[in-house]
Amino acid sequence: MIPYGKQQISQADIDAVTEVLTSDYLTQGPKVPLFESTLAKLCGSQFGIAANSATSALHIACLALNVDSKDIVWTTPITFVASANCALYCGASVDFVDIDIDTGLMSVQALQQKLEQAKKSNTLPLVVIPVHLAGQSCDMKSIKALSLEYGFSIIEDASHAIGGHYQNLPIGNCQYSDITIFSFHPVKIVTCAEGGVALTNNADLAKKMQLYRSHGITSNAQDMDEESHGPWYYQQIALGFNYRMTELQAALGLSQLTCLEAFVAKRNALAQVYDQAFSSSALTSLTTTTDNYSAYHLYIVLLPDSDKEKHKAVITALRNREIFAHVHYIPVHLQPFYKKLGFAAGDFPVAEEYYSRAISLPLYPELTEDEQGYIIKTILELL
Repeated sequence: MIPYGKQQISQADIDAVTEVLTSDYLTQGPKVPLFESTLAKLCGSQFGIAANSATSALHIACLALNVDSKDIVWTTPITFVASANCALYCGASVDFVDIDIDTGLMSVQALQQKLEQAKKSNTLPLVVIPVHLAGQSCDMKSIKALSLEYGFSIIEDASHAIGGHYQNLPIGNCQYSDITIFSFHPVKIVTCAEGGVALTNNADLAKKMQLYRSHGITSNAQDMDEESHGPWYYQQIALGFNYRMTELQAALGLSQLTCLEAFVAKRNALAQVYDQAFSSSALTSLTTTTDNYSAYHLYIVLLPDSDKEKHKAVITALRNREIFAHVHYIPVHLQPFYKKLGFAAGDFPVAEEYYSRAISLPLYPELTEDEQGYIIKTILELL
């Protein structure tokens, strides 16, 4: 079976992890801070806060922005559930903004219209979480402009987008957001086996996220409410979580980052082959805007019609032919849990149309020319 995505692990990666296994630190050592600073420098941001997953990073990002039970957070329905769940963890309410069918990204027009309505009803969001689907940045400049007008903070869920660029700058520089989140799950562009990082240019937000990821505990005497008892002393000053990244994960991440540029270049080359192969077919590839250099975590095509049975048949046929086609994503508002919160089919029609047409095809650096040729030939025959 040709998977839709997979990690690429080199001997250098294995050696980096082995070195940590024979060192004095398996956790809370020097590798995690080095990984954080290396990634922040690579992306052009000031602070990096590593966590054990991107879900955890999203959670502490919401906490740092003071999301609580009186607040509303908006994201897109076309994302993994973690982009919405992170607000629920804080007790907040969640709502969604429909997408642009051509890109799969949060629609700026839909966002503006929803903000205008929310202002009238006094239900404006505290935070908006745009999601960089498949590796392409949302229109962050426009979203930032709306945030200044309507007073919300921005968390970029860039779980798919490390190594990509927006307006000729690395995604993660936080020029148009308060916090950016990356994922290092094995199917992502580079991996830590599991893990996530929050990037920010705000020292106060960085300090809060560092606190929340480690039980709310500090050893900094300046943050304590009494004089330190000695060099062993710490205080819990907030309700935090055990979201720390291990030294093993950070060592693997540091090694993988050295290949990031090559991995993304290979993904773009494979995407161009797909683009050309499907250019005269009934399939529509997601549009990449001119101000983006996509990281191409995924290669997504849309079937010509919104036909659930045909959609299922094509994906099933591909899998029967050893091609693991997939769908990213089931609209979050259609999940049973979210239906219990009051959402229903028809709430976000563009996202629902997208779901009935979208297919993720295999894309990863080790995908061979023969494998890609077989995928292209098979799907065109099926159509």
